[in-house]
Amino acid sequence: MSIITELAKTYPEHIKTLQERTQHALKREGIDGLIIHSGQTKRMFLDDNHYPFVVNPHFKAWLPLIEHPNCWLIIDGESKPKLIFYRPRDFWHKVHDLPNAYWTEYFDIEFLTHANAVEKHLPFDKRKYAYIGEYIEVAKALGFELVNPDRVMHYLHYHRAYKTDYELVCMREANRIAIRGHKAAQQAFSEKASELTINIAYLKVTQHQAHQLPYNNIVGLNHNAAILHYTDLQIDPPPKQHSLLIDAGASFQGYAADITRTYSHSSEDFAQLIQGVSQVTQNTIEQVKPGVSFVDIHNYAYLQIGQLLADHGLVNLEAKQACEKQIVSHFFPHGIGHLLGLQVHDVAGHMRDDRGTLNTPSKQHPFLRSSRIIEPKQVFTIEPGLYFIDSLLKDLKASEHSKYINWNRVDHFRQFGGIRIEDNIIVHRDRNENITTEQGLTYS
Repeated sequence: MSIITELAKTYPEHIKTLQERTQHALKREGIDGLIIHSGQTKRMFLDDNHYPFVVNPHFKAWLPLIEHPNCWLIIDGESKPKLIFYRPRDFWHKVHDLPNAYWTEYFDIEFLTHANAVEKHLPFDKRKYAYIGEYIEVAKALGFELVNPDRVMHYLHYHRAYKTDYELVCMREANRIAIRGHKAAQQAFSEKASELTINIAYLKVTQHQAHQLPYNNIVGLNHNAAILHYTDLQIDPPPKQHSLLIDAGASFQGYAADITRTYSHSSEDFAQLIQGVSQVTQNTIEQVKPGVSFVDIHNYAYLQIGQLLADHGLVNLEAKQACEKQIVSHFFPHGIGHLLGLQVHDVAGHMRDDRGTLNTPSKQHPFLRSSRIIEPKQVFTIEPGLYFIDSLLKDLKASEHSKYINWNRVDHFRQFGGIRIEDNIIVHRDRNENITTEQGLTYS
């Protein structure tokens, strides 16, 4: 089945689900409808150029118009949604035609020529309508009194964690695209390319411009792999290639993939450590089950990384002791993963219910991006890591726990920076679907 056929088959039920969620949210708030703004371009300070446009995720949840500012949706949960499609007369920029696609028949479509003339397309009495979007000053100028009401947002955000079949089709395809990029990056690394050249190879095969990525690619060679959000890509290759950590995604119809792999150029010792983290990823994915807290998933991975530190002679303690003393946090300083979907770090990771009640943060791991109870149709990243970060190791060396560390062994691995292995997982009632490995990306 072609991807377009899959999208067309699953989209009607997706729209039905969004309508039902909207209807529930509106009834709870006692309002008539939502006016969802796609957003608008932002001009650079003291300049006539604009930053790349980023669409409102609430807008792209309904339809895949990703690069279209000044568009609007009018939704009431019952009638056919209305799309106000911005199509200006403009010879400076590309003017988008309305797509003839699988989704267009599900909207009543009106055309907008001048962005500041949208009011005539909106309901006259806006007291019972809520503006959903970023541009509060625009909402106020148009006369909206309700702007991003909390109870509506809590409901929509909480339920966004449960993906429709249409969304899962999109996320599988985003993984397929990203995997092509990861394979090209691995090949470029084997040819001793620079960080910038590796990233260009990735963009070429994914057919993404940089601003179309769901996040800035992390492409770190050698010690740069120890910088968790490293994006300062070097033009020239280092004198000697030791390692590559690439955390890079792709977008499809507004949905994200988020994948990480780490490679050793010639060190068998480091390759074995990579293999160990890959096994932690696989073991942790097996623990992801409906009814389990995502905090427990992190605690499981945390212990596994502690075992890896012990097995490879980095600490002179049993794994449990290394965890209790929080030594592991100096080597694994981030969470095990997060919700994934319309955004890379998708919303509502800590919500207990659709009224906005939050789970109590973990005292030992307050930085986690999710603490929800896992349920079917949710999508998570699983991404354990093991790093040699100078600042954290300096703190560890100055602490009372320094005596438990094999510093010669640690210093040996500093040149490699670190390791992260990240897959994207769909939770089903009876199994987990690893859409990264099942779409063709291995751990070697």
